Amino acid sequence: MSKEEFKEKLAVTFTSAAFDESGQWLNMTVPAAEWLNVASDLRVLEGAPFDYMFCLTCVDWKTKLTMVYHLECMQTKDIVVVKADLDRNNPEIESVSYIWRTAEFHEREVYELFGVKFLNHPDLRLLILPEGWEGRNPMRKDFEDPVNMIKL
Repeated sequence: MSKEEFKEKLAVTFTSAAFDESGQWLNMTVPAAEWLNVASDLRVLEGAPFDYMFCLTCVDWKTKLTMVYHLECMQTKDIVVVKADLDRNNPEIESVSYIWRTAEFHEREVYELFGVKFLNHPDLRLLILPEGWEGRNPMRKDFEDPVNMIKL
């Protein structure tokens, strides 16, 4: 299915979403408060259930954080990128680890590197960084590295 047809199909279900077709994949931006409902609906979407989350990351824009989820329907091979903007001072979004198991690991990584709190996550704790790094969030643009003295 073309990006335009795919967008039209999703726009019927996700009326509050904004769409962007300019990239390789269809991008859909949703309000963070609606993310859990959108994720649940995408997982069981009739004719094209998005049953595979192959990437989850975060982008720091200095004024806000954006969660980015890459989802694929293994049946049709359609891919959609779903984005949700978060408040930089209190970044919270619902966990989707019970919808896509791969999210559990990725959410822990984003939690420790960007400080995003995933509500209702089953095991939200540091994944890679050693003890004492809680809350330091080294991937944020305002992180100051005393060893390398780099400021962004």
